[in-house]
Amino acid sequence: MITLVLGGARSGKSRIAQELASASALPVVYIATATALDDEMATRIEHHQHNRPSEWRLRECPLNLASALQEETQQPQTILVDCLTLWLNNQLFEYPEQDFSVLFDALVNSLSANNANVIFVANEVGLGIIPLGEVSRKFVDEAGRLNQQLAQIADKVLFVAAGLPLALKDNTK
Repeated sequence: MITLVLGGARSGKSRIAQELASASALPVVYIATATALDDEMATRIEHHQHNRPSEWRLRECPLNLASALQEETQQPQTILVDCLTLWLNNQLFEYPEQDFSVLFDALVNSLSANNANVIFVANEVGLGIIPLGEVSRKFVDEAGRLNQQLAQIADKVLFVAAGLPLALKDNTK
């Protein structure tokens, strides 16, 4: 099963995703995409580390997410990817000229032989003011495309606002 949990900054999406992972009753691998490029991000990472169960296996994956998912989806477990938006940011920073549609296709294709529950966390960044800078607009555009592509293949899509999940799609019933 594939679940996409969307929401704004500090909306509670990571907490909801962690609750879903814990409820699966399967071993959990947490795929972290953040990199501590500054003190503020290091504090955020520490907050996430403190809030997740210690028995969960951690896999840090700032760039090669498709490869990690191909490996991890071979066994029955729950995989929590937190978060796609930071992964996209890393990609945009490291490889700004790449074809993002190829990158997103590789991510989706990595889930084709899926024996695991996969929960993706992503920011919904397209609800606010249109950014002024070109790279910021590209980020918002690509994040929207990525979220749409994953929502298409997901069994369940939740939108989280003020800590409350709203089901946008649920093919599990």
